[in-house]
Amino acid sequence: MSFDPGEIEPSQSLGGGTSTRSTAVPQIAPHVTFSRRELNRILDLYGRKVAAGEWRDYAIDFLKDRAVFSVFRRSSEAPLYRIEKNPKLERRQGAYSVISATGLIVRRGHELDRVLRAIDRSQLALVN
Repeated sequence: MSFDPGEIEPSQSLGGGTSTRSTAVPQIAPHVTFSRRELNRILDLYGRKVAAGEWRDYAIDFLKDRAVFSVFRRSSEAPLYRIEKNPKLERRQGAYSVISATGLIVRRGHELDRVLRAIDRSQLALVN
């Protein structure tokens, strides 16, 4: 149904009253998140480490400037590793980093798979 110029839609208000409803929509600051592919890759590694008995718990934090996936041996302890995505560092050192419990940056890079290899390889040992 179309209306001629000057006509209004029946659901529109004719005015005359004061509106208590504000037209301003509150702006929510966007948070940095992991994409589905990134989260699948991280959870794949997490699942393998849980099956091996090395990790037992995790936490995900979506902050304004970064996304953090923390891995715990026990939930009452500090995280063993933090996998962080910081888009501000994407052009410089790479958006992804793995940080140890002591705060040491284990690896930083542009590709998540390469950064996660630092944790994958950390438990490998040569056997004769």
